[in-house]
Amino acid sequence: MLAFSAFRRLFCILLIINAIHAKAQTVPAQSNTPPAPPSAAPSPAPDQKTPADTTRTRSWSLHFQQTVITQWHANFSAPYTGEYSLRPRESAKTSLTSTVFIGRRLWRGASIYFNPELAGGSGLSAARGIAGFTNGETFRIGDPAPKLYLARLFLRQVWALDASTTPTDDAPNQIAGAAPTRFFALNVGKFSLSDYFDQNSYSHDPRSQFLNWGLMSNGAWDYPANTRGYTVGAVGEYVTPSFALRAATSLVPLEANGPILNKHYHTAHSETLELSRTYAVGGRAGTVRMLGFRTVADMGDYHLAMLRDDRDITATRVNGRTKTGFGLNAEQELTEQIGAFARLSYNDGRRETWAFTEIDRSLSAGLSSTGATWQRPDDRLGLAVVGNGLSTAHRDYLAAGGHGFIIGDGRLTYAPEMIAEAYYSLNFPKQHATVSPDYQFVLHPAYNRDRGPVHVVAVRLHVAF
Repeated sequence: MLAFSAFRRLFCILLIINAIHAKAQTVPAQSNTPPAPPSAAPSPAPDQKTPADTTRTRSWSLHFQQTVITQWHANFSAPYTGEYSLRPRESAKTSLTSTVFIGRRLWRGASIYFNPELAGGSGLSAARGIAGFTNGETFRIGDPAPKLYLARLFLRQVWALDASTTPTDDAPNQIAGAAPTRFFALNVGKFSLSDYFDQNSYSHDPRSQFLNWGLMSNGAWDYPANTRGYTVGAVGEYVTPSFALRAATSLVPLEANGPILNKHYHTAHSETLELSRTYAVGGRAGTVRMLGFRTVADMGDYHLAMLRDDRDITATRVNGRTKTGFGLNAEQELTEQIGAFARLSYNDGRRETWAFTEIDRSLSAGLSSTGATWQRPDDRLGLAVVGNGLSTAHRDYLAAGGHGFIIGDGRLTYAPEMIAEAYYSLNFPKQHATVSPDYQFVLHPAYNRDRGPVHVVAVRLHVAF
């Protein structure tokens, strides 16, 4: 309830800011204002002229995506292998996701979005054995048969804080029109928190950018979600052209990485807060994002699990345990063709990982380039590295034979998990498709110096229209 009260106070503060802005304005706000996307690029200054709005009457948005990823790794050295290890030898694995994005404008500033999704297939070793797993489109689900489920269903209400607007394109979960440059928004329903937080222009979407889990998000942000990556909650946004403040409260899984969300919000919930600041260096745009989170759930304790003969961390679960952490996320345009990014994240690592993956510290950096230099301006080339680490309690637990839901070799000679990834995305605009070969080098998979290294290759087909 304390978390709910804090979120309610923040909501009231933002409404007061809205009222102050509205009173100070002599020009009424633009009517029929559609929402701005969570990952919108820096908006133009309020006094900058924008093109005439030719899409004001657009009421619907309809889009589709399908992503197929086939991944394989070469045989590697492994003197021992546990139930939660990456298999030293296995056949290629394929994952599939198909999503329909339906949006409908309701009333002034309001819209509703509905995303049915079909997912199937499997990750390498059932998505186990590497903390920074190699396929961001696969889930830790035993049955590879495709399943249809509800990915998102949420209401978005936007309140303009002045009369300045900027045109927005029709896109997934975004209806074209004139959007305010300064606004407060409230999103309520089912969605993924990564739709709003930890955005990055060069490293965020495994359907079109890097595949690795440690590159699509801050690795140590144990963001609340069910097995497929979605939660139910509310996100408040206060956005201006130069900075944005976002706050969320949401449900967490009933058990670690489980498919069912815990509806007992008073004893299990998660709060996320992020401040984003845009800037320019030498005329080149950049953004810095600072994120903090606190999760309350029935988490087990690594130290207490060490005292048990069976190392069963589930037997140490108690209501009301917390996990806290932070993340830093930066992106910088270097030239018209090349951009750079970096992330740094940390969590306290005392209690078991509850939702995302078993990373307690993470540092990543990389570059992304268009293919303009070789006359392929729609293509993308990406190069990145990420290093992941564990808290002392977490590593001691794994060394004693424990396991989480992603990793656990039965033994452990600890070393940071180091991963390098390179991809090239061939874009075919007329076919609305991209084909992306991908290579990842994994040193010390699951933080184990005794196993690996692992060479992973993949081919991704992505269709979107």
